[in-house]
Amino acid sequence: MLHPQLAWYVAGPTLGLCVVAMRLLLNERLGVMGAVSDVVARVSERSLAFGTRGWFLVGLVLGGLGFALVAGGPDFHGYGWLTDTFHGTAGTVAIAAILLVSGVLVGYGAKLAGGCTSGNGLSGNAMGSPASLLATATFFATAIVVAFAIEAVL
Repeated sequence: MLHPQLAWYVAGPTLGLCVVAMRLLLNERLGVMGAVSDVVARVSERSLAFGTRGWFLVGLVLGGLGFALVAGGPDFHGYGWLTDTFHGTAGTVAIAAILLVSGVLVGYGAKLAGGCTSGNGLSGNAMGSPASLLATATFFATAIVVAFAIEAVL
């Protein structure tokens, strides 16, 4: 049986090598928001001729599905406190609404910040971009504040 995640000493250097490879080989930044934007732009043009970023997103999705298959299927246990708090059909609708609004806000924030946490946190910081350093600090600060707020409410 596969472990549910890679060890930090494997995942960290692998991500670092991916950032370096994308920059050296393709002169591109590694980030999921750029990949999503590329796929949305291509699909809206009715074209499936993805660029490097689009294929990166396809690889992420197929890699996740492949891991789930090799691991014996998806091992889903709900959405943490959301699943514990909301029950039944009304709970399912509430969870779907919360996730939809949250996803839209994260997508808007990532576009506004010029990239997602992976693009700013990995590629932008590796290049020493002041904007990426500020965006990453903002991501972490917001996550800490929200975690404390949720803990206080529950």
